[in-house]
Amino acid sequence: MSIRVLDTSVYLLNMRTRMPFRYGITTLTALPHLFLQATVEIDGRREAGVAADHLPPKWFTKNPDTTPQEDIAGLLAVIETARDVARAVPKSDNVFQYWRRLYDGMAAWGGGWGKPPLLVHFGTSLVERAVIDAFCRAEGTTFGRALRGNWFGVELGMMHAELEGSQPAGFVPAEPLRTLVSRHTVGLTDPLTTREIADADRVDDGLPQSLEDCIREYGLTHFKIKLWGDATRDLERLRGIADVVGRNLPGGEYAFTLDGNENFKQIEPFRKLWGSLRSEPTLAQFMSRLIFVEQPLHRDVALSDAVKREFLAWANRPAVIIDESDGEVRTAPQALAGGYAGTSHKNCKGVFKGVANACLVAHRRRANPAAKLVISAEDLSNIGPVALMQDTAVVASLGITHAERNGHHYFRGLSMLPDGLQSEVLDAHGDLFHRHERGFVTARIHRGTSDVGSVVDAPFGVGFPFDPARFTPLEKWSFE
Repeated sequence: MSIRVLDTSVYLLNMRTRMPFRYGITTLTALPHLFLQATVEIDGRREAGVAADHLPPKWFTKNPDTTPQEDIAGLLAVIETARDVARAVPKSDNVFQYWRRLYDGMAAWGGGWGKPPLLVHFGTSLVERAVIDAFCRAEGTTFGRALRGNWFGVELGMMHAELEGSQPAGFVPAEPLRTLVSRHTVGLTDPLTTREIADADRVDDGLPQSLEDCIREYGLTHFKIKLWGDATRDLERLRGIADVVGRNLPGGEYAFTLDGNENFKQIEPFRKLWGSLRSEPTLAQFMSRLIFVEQPLHRDVALSDAVKREFLAWANRPAVIIDESDGEVRTAPQALAGGYAGTSHKNCKGVFKGVANACLVAHRRRANPAAKLVISAEDLSNIGPVALMQDTAVVASLGITHAERNGHHYFRGLSMLPDGLQSEVLDAHGDLFHRHERGFVTARIHRGTSDVGSVVDAPFGVGFPFDPARFTPLEKWSFE
C-alpha cells in the first residue's frame, strides 16, 4: 500500500454556549468549531477524509496571560503547520507509518520553537483523524475492523517497547462496544438545583440546565465533577452535589470522577484537600463511589522527579490519572512509573497514541491484576456531526465503558448546524440522536446510556457523506 496527503482545507463555525462552562482558569461562552478536510491518495486513488474539533481557549496551554483571541490564533498556527508538514510527508506504506512521520515532523518543529507537545500534537491529531477517515472510506471498512485486523499497520512496540511483537487485537475487546455510559460534567459554576438559578441566568431552550434536572432528563448515573482546588469551596460544592445525587438516585447506583483542573503546583496542598474530602463525615458514602481523580497537578510539575518521589511515598493515595500532561507517546509509561494510575483518551491528543496507551494499560493489568490501572475517556465538549462520532468510535473500539460527554449540555444539541445537516445526522445516527420537541436534533441519552451501534458500524464514526465546505473557509473566517 502507498498513502500520502495531497491537500488539506479548513473550515470554521463560530458557536456560543447555551450556558457558561467554567473549567479551570477560564469560563467558556463562545468558540470556533473547526473542520479539517484532507485529500488522501491511497494506492493511486483519491479519497476525502474529515476531522473536527473545538478550539477551546486555555485547555491546550493554560496560560493565564493570553486572551482567547491569542489562544485561538495559536491553535490555528499549529494547525497550519500540521497542514504543511502533512503535505511534505513522503509516500508511506500504511496509515501508521504516515502518522509516525507526521508526528516526528511536528515534534521537531514544536521542539525547535519550545511549544508544548499537547498543543503541537493537536495539529497532528486533526490530520491523523482525517487520514484514518479517508482510509476507512477507501477500504470500505470500519475503524473497529481495521484496528482489529491491524490494517492501519500499528506498531505498538514503536511506542511502548514492552509491547513489541503485540498487536491491538490482543488487548481490545473482540468487538467494539455498542452502548456507552455518559459521564456528565458538573462545571464549576453549573447550577445544582433549579431553584438556585436566578431569573437572569435561566435558560429556556428545551434542555435541562441544573444538575437535578439533567439527572431526571437523562437518567444519569455517572458524573465528572470539577474542583476549585480550595478545600472550603470544594467541600461545600461536593456536599451540594452529594445531596442532589443522593435525592435523585436513592438506590446509590452512581459513580463519579473528580477533575483537579491542574490546580496544584505541589503534592502537599493536594494531599490536604484529599484529606479534608476523605475525613468529611457527610461525604463518606459519596466518596466511596469515586473512580479516580484527574490531573490535580499542573502539567509543569505533574511528571517531575519531586512529584514522583512524593507520590510513590504516599501509600494510600487515591487513583490519580494524567490528562493535560499526556502530550507525547512516552508520557503514559512515565506517569505509570511515577505513581499515577493511568491516563485518558481524547482524540484531540491522538488516536494511535490513545490506542497504544490503552494496550499498555491492558498489558500492565494482565501482569498485575491487583493493580488499579485506568484508561479513561474524557471529552473536549464534543459535538456532531464529526468530532463526537469519531471520538466515540475510538472509545467503543477500545472497550472503555463510560465516557465524559458534555457537548449536548453546554451547547443546544446540534441547533448550530443547518437544518438539512441536522436531518442527515439524525437519519444516519438515530440511535445516538433524536429530534427534540422544539425541532432541533440533540443527544439521545436513556438511563444514562447512549446507543452507539450506528457509529461503530460507520467507516470512522460518521455514517453519511459530509462536506464541510458549507461552513466558512479559514481565509474568510473572523474571530469576531
